[in-house]
Amino acid sequence: MSQLSELVERRRTFAIISHPDAGKTTLTEKLLLFGGAIQLAGAVKARGDQRRARSDWMKVERERGISVTASAMMFEYAGVTFNLLDTPGHQDFSEDTYRVLTAVDSAVMVLDAAKGIESQTRKLFEVCRLRDMPIVTFVNKLDREGREPFALLDEIEQTLALDVCPASWPIGMGREFLGCYDLLRDRLLLFNRKETDADSVLCSGLDDPKLEQLLPENAVRLLRDEVAMARALCKPFDRQAYLEGHLTPVFFGSALNNFGVGELIRSIADFAPSPRPLPTRERKVMPDEEQVTAFVFKIQANMDPKHRDRVAFIRVCSGHFRRGMKLLHVHSGNPMVIHAPMSFLAQDREIAEEAVAGDILGIPNHGKLRIGDTLTEGEILTFTGIPSFAPELLQRVRATDPLRSKHLGRALEQLAEEGVARVFKPRWGGSPIVGVVGSLQFDVLADRIRTEYNIPVAFESTQLYTARWVTAKDQKMLRDFAQQNESSVADDHAGDVVFLARNSWHLDTTKKDYPDLTFLEVKEQSWA
Repeated sequence: MSQLSELVERRRTFAIISHPDAGKTTLTEKLLLFGGAIQLAGAVKARGDQRRARSDWMKVERERGISVTASAMMFEYAGVTFNLLDTPGHQDFSEDTYRVLTAVDSAVMVLDAAKGIESQTRKLFEVCRLRDMPIVTFVNKLDREGREPFALLDEIEQTLALDVCPASWPIGMGREFLGCYDLLRDRLLLFNRKETDADSVLCSGLDDPKLEQLLPENAVRLLRDEVAMARALCKPFDRQAYLEGHLTPVFFGSALNNFGVGELIRSIADFAPSPRPLPTRERKVMPDEEQVTAFVFKIQANMDPKHRDRVAFIRVCSGHFRRGMKLLHVHSGNPMVIHAPMSFLAQDREIAEEAVAGDILGIPNHGKLRIGDTLTEGEILTFTGIPSFAPELLQRVRATDPLRSKHLGRALEQLAEEGVARVFKPRWGGSPIVGVVGSLQFDVLADRIRTEYNIPVAFESTQLYTARWVTAKDQKMLRDFAQQNESSVADDHAGDVVFLARNSWHLDTTKKDYPDLTFLEVKEQSWA
């Protein structure tokens, strides 16, 4: 095995997905804590400003207590390099999550033990399924009262059509929670509410007499009965079935109390896939190829508000990247020298001297790079599968101070490049129209424009129903359509033609009138 192949084999790039408030960001903090990346997890035993999660770095995230943007974090544990992407749980920001899932090789699905599978979890799981992504399940909040383990396993199996394999088994729940039995390693994990680390006892199976010494008699009897039933009902762990996305190992624990997190991270190290081959329009790119390839899956503006910076997040797909390399920006055809690539711990950054397949890097971006762009050492490739969704809510935006209107245009362009909203410039003039997936995005946009650009803005309702990107094989046909429907046509930040429909009848009628045009609800963000 070559040195490059060995480095790639040690990489684990994964995302954490969940419904809001299932404990996703808390779990992220504890994984970083295990990896030695941070000394104090934000949600635990801290005061004041320290009590904010490390991965929730935006001002609006700290104020509202929710994750609204994806964070990238790199850390090492047990000889393995992890690239962890924490995603927004709130459904109004799910598009950021969809893009992040194109940049990872596996996912951890966090469930609240009391609520099970919730709507947003199901949506995000379907995105993972489309990519045949391996998923590990972590059932969180066992230190509170919740549903029976068998009911949760059955729900995962029935709702998601996914085979389940319990990797650990809880002993009690809520006030009666005593710990878990690690079924993969035959190890008893005792829960201690006063200590951050679980007491771990190696056992020679469930018949080991140590269990009677450490647990109440009725708890041991119930544990043996339930595990025997679970093993009879559920499939044994099969790594190949997991890698193909057909089976999920299920861990139980409490992220807030640091319980079960160690077993989870060890299993990701042992079982999760190293970087996988990725599709392009031209061919499949293998992770151990010598030539460097990468794609942009996220743009983040103002990570450092003092410098008004913009950073393009790239996923390295192959090769051994070194600082100072000259790469081809395929979209423009121009070479780019990467002088200051960065690795991340949320908004904290350091210069990265090198990277291999699976690593996430940040590149200072001055408007050249867009979401979906490909970087190579010269080969013409276009990575595919990065979605852009038509907005469901459309409002006009204006600066409350007319003298700031020009500055607002620049701010909106940056935020559109970041992918947090669609910005449409109507052909007939007037204020820009902002399109989003969920209403909370308007609040966050107004807050960010005010705090990051110092421009107070007002959003005003429109009579618009939806927007669709319009494409045609014949560009003259597209130009004729735009001229004939000028009052309903706009351009997005990338210069693509957008049709703004007043209602469903307007959209359906226009589609019938122009059968040779394509009206896209989902546009792939890749550039030929």
